[in-house]
Amino acid sequence: MAGRGGVFNDTITETLTWDGIVPPECQPNPSILRLTANLTWVEAHEPLHADIDYNKTNGVGPGMPFASTVLNKDPNFGVIGLVPCAIGGTNISQWQKGEFLYEQLVKRSQFAVQSGVYRAMLWYQGESDTENQQDAELYKDNLKRFFNDLRFDLKTPKLPIIQVALASGPGAYIEEVREAQLKTDMPYVKCVDGKGLPLGPDGLHLTTPAQVTLGRMLAHAFLGY
Repeated sequence: MAGRGGVFNDTITETLTWDGIVPPECQPNPSILRLTANLTWVEAHEPLHADIDYNKTNGVGPGMPFASTVLNKDPNFGVIGLVPCAIGGTNISQWQKGEFLYEQLVKRSQFAVQSGVYRAMLWYQGESDTENQQDAELYKDNLKRFFNDLRFDLKTPKLPIIQVALASGPGAYIEEVREAQLKTDMPYVKCVDGKGLPLGPDGLHLTTPAQVTLGRMLAHAFLGY
C-alpha cells in the first residue's frame, strides 16, 4: 500500500516520476502525523512512504485520505499517527514472522504505541502473489498466519485489520488471491473491494483519484468498528 498515484513513465528521462499533484484530501494536517524511517514523529505529507519504500518512486496512496476522512467524520477523534511500513512488489511470504519486513513492521509498531494506542492496521498487498499458482493457492493460509502472528506479537488479539481485495494484478491467478482476501474468515478483519477502481497507464497501480476513493472506503470501514 505504498502508493503509486500520479507516478508515470517520463519518456524524456526514461524514469518513473511522480507528478507532484496532491489532492485536497491528501494535504498536510497538524492532526495527522507519520512515523519516519528513523522513528520520529513528523507532520504527515505525500508521498507517505518516501523514506520507507525508498528504492521505488512513490506517489499518492490511501493513507492520507483515510486519515482526513476519519477526522472529517469525527472531529473529536484526536491526533492520528500513521505508521507506514509498505514495500511494493512483495509477496505475502516476505511478510511472515522472522522475515525482515515482518520484523520491521513489529519494531515500528511497538515504537509507535509508546505514544498512543493501536487503532487498526490497513493492509493492501497481493499483486505479486498472482503470478505463481502455488503462491496464490497458499495465499489464504499465509495471510491468516501473518495476521495471527502480528496480533500475538503486538499483544493486541482483537486488533482491527482492514484489508483491500486486489484491484489488479500482473498474473493469471488474481481471482484466487482475491477470493482468499474476500473470504479470510477471521474475527475483527474487514475487507473492502478494490475491484473497479481506476488504474493508471501501467494497468496495475491505482490513479490518484482512485487512491483517494480507497482511502475513504477504508475510513468508512474503520469507523464502522
